[in-house]
This record gives sequence, C-alpha cells and structure tokens, in this order.
Amino acid sequence: MVWLSDLSATLQEFMELGGDVLWAIMLVLLLMWTFILERMWYFKMVHPKRVREIIAAWDARVDTTSWHARQIREAMISEASGDLSRHLLMIKTLIALCPLLGLLGTVTGMLNVFDIMAITGTGNARAMASGVSKATVPTMAGMVAALSGVYFGSRFEYWHSTETEKLEDYLQHH
Repeated sequence: MVWLSDLSATLQEFMELGGDVLWAIMLVLLLMWTFILERMWYFKMVHPKRVREIIAAWDARVDTTSWHARQIREAMISEASGDLSRHLLMIKTLIALCPLLGLLGTVTGMLNVFDIMAITGTGNARAMASGVSKATVPTMAGMVAALSGVYFGSRFEYWHSTETEKLEDYLQHH
C-alpha cells in the first residue's frame, strides 16, 4: 500500500504544479475514457449479438423484395448505425476540448507570471518559474489527454462505417 500513497502524493504534486486547470483536464479525460470504454464494450460485446439478431429477423422474413421490405431493411440498418455512432460525437468533442483546456492553463499560468513580475520585478526567478510551470504543465497535460483519445475516436469512426456497410451488404444480398 506504500506505492498507493506514493502515487497519491505524486499526483497531488503534479496537480499543484499545473494549477486548477489540471483538475478540469482530468475530469474531461475521465469522462472521455468512460465513453471510450463504453464504446469498446459495445463494439466488441453488444454489436455482434445485435447483428445476429438483425440478420435472423431479416432471414425469417418471407418478403424481402417489396418496397415495404426495403423500407424495413433501411430502418434496421439505420437503427444499427445509430447505435454504432452513439457517443462518438461526445468522444470527439472531449478530445478537442483537452488542448483548449491546456491553452486555458497556459494563459492563466502566464497571467500568474505577469502578476509576479508586476509585484516583484524580474529579479525573482523562483517565483517566475512557478508561474511558467503553471503555464506549461496544463498545455502538456491537455495535449497528452487529447492524444490518448485520438486513436480510439478515429478507430470508432472506421468501425462504425465498416460495420454499417457490412450489414447493408448482407441484407441486400440475402
């Protein structure tokens, strides 16, 4: 349990080093990864079962060629596509928000530097270094947080389009 208290102390030091904006970045990061994990679970566990149900329902139909049957097929595909794309826009928005929060941290950190310079002049390097760290750490944290989600955001978009196309192809040819 010693490692847990060391980890907690290290995290606390890091959060103090970067200022209050790091808490917002951490909240956005946790929310983003909650959605990412939910989508991973959906694509790997739920969607294959859903596709089997749709295919079974389509194969059980007697009429698959009439106008009405085509409309039912389109509705099935549309519903599956909507389920696949759920939360993707939220994930992409949270990814885009992380660097913006990092930029906010940069601005607030630089404001601290300017305040220190106004009060103490340019001779207090230690106080200025604290403000510079509060300016650079959130920038780095925002970029790392965004980069951690970029791969999954694009992968989910790809899976959404390919899985929808596969379902369309199967239902059209059977």
